[in-house]
Amino acid sequence: MNQERIMKVLIAPIVSEKSTRLADQNRQFVFKVVKDASKPEVRKAVELMFDVKVDAVQIANVSGKVKRFGGALGKRSDWKKAFVTLAEGHDINFMGAE
Repeated sequence: MNQERIMKVLIAPIVSEKSTRLADQNRQFVFKVVKDASKPEVRKAVELMFDVKVDAVQIANVSGKVKRFGGALGKRSDWKKAFVTLAEGHDINFMGAE
């Protein structure tokens, strides 16, 4: 895998009540990733960016909602999210304080 490609796989962490609960209970973190990302690419990207050991990766395709814009129907873009489970003893801190 290309180093440049791996650096572009992760778009952003998803910080919500559900993702925070997953992080606290299961050491599982949620990321928005590019639409054509694969599990090995996500694993390498997280290990490279955060210097942690990844145990497992699950990927989910999220369908964009159909919305009405005035009188016209429109659709938000589809996107992909990855649930990354870290190995025992590893953690990612998004708040910046150690």
